[in-house]
Amino acid sequence: MPDSAYRSGEMEKNAGLGLRWRLSVWRAILSTALGERLVYRGDFALGTLMRFLPIVTQIFLWYAIFDSIESAGGDTPEDSEIRGFRFTDIVAYYLLTMVARAFSSMPGLASGIAREIRDGEIKRYLIQPIDLISFLLLTRIAHKLAYYVIAILPFGLVFFLCRNYFTEGWPPPQVLIAFVGSLVMGFLIGFFLEAAIGMIGFWFLEVSSLLFVYMLFSFFLSGHMFPLTMLPDNVATVVNFLPFKYLAYFPAAIFLGKIPTEDLPLELAIEVCWLTFFILLCRFAYSRGVRRYSGFGG
Repeated sequence: MPDSAYRSGEMEKNAGLGLRWRLSVWRAILSTALGERLVYRGDFALGTLMRFLPIVTQIFLWYAIFDSIESAGGDTPEDSEIRGFRFTDIVAYYLLTMVARAFSSMPGLASGIAREIRDGEIKRYLIQPIDLISFLLLTRIAHKLAYYVIAILPFGLVFFLCRNYFTEGWPPPQVLIAFVGSLVMGFLIGFFLEAAIGMIGFWFLEVSSLLFVYMLFSFFLSGHMFPLTMLPDNVATVVNFLPFKYLAYFPAAIFLGKIPTEDLPLELAIEVCWLTFFILLCRFAYSRGVRRYSGFGG
């Protein structure tokens, strides 16, 4: 056998072994993290149910708004519209944004990364064959899996009680697939965006102020507070170019049919571009940060 062919075969064999080893490590991390969260997160079900209570206030608030429109225009609150949303659409929208935010929210991720950098705990990822970003991503996947395994019953109960607000029923299969895809990409965008913010800890000791500003903008510009179509046209044009809408508004708008079917491929492609951007940004910030990182002590 020629030497070149032998070396090529050895390289392929080593690459295969390396891939199997990496997959086994990832599987061990995911299963361990999932087991831990299923043990100590038994309060998920009750906590999730309690998080839906503010929806009651929102229902009364928006009913009053639509009722005032009815008084002025003669329509019933159920028939009145604000920027393409009827009263039933608004209630369904809030329920769906809670699902979307449950996917895309990453509590403690950025602050946790910055704290590990500041306290020197990040050294363990530099001396062990475990990638920090991959490890954190797997633990977040375990967190979300544990959350929905436990919280599926309260979610199902609330959506069953509010089923009459979903007047159009289930969307067509292609729209439902786009909805699920937007949830998955919303999770990944939320993760890599906040992880990139946490990487700023390599340059600054404190990122809490920056994180507060991000959370403030995210709350308003993601559509968590109200549908983005209710923004003034000139403001909505700018907001639609930002990635925040994919964290809450976009999945809900897909499910409710507020985005034309012919526009879905382009919108999903833009979301993929934002996801790619934040993956590269996070990786770049990590690689640059590690180069300048200095750790002291034992």
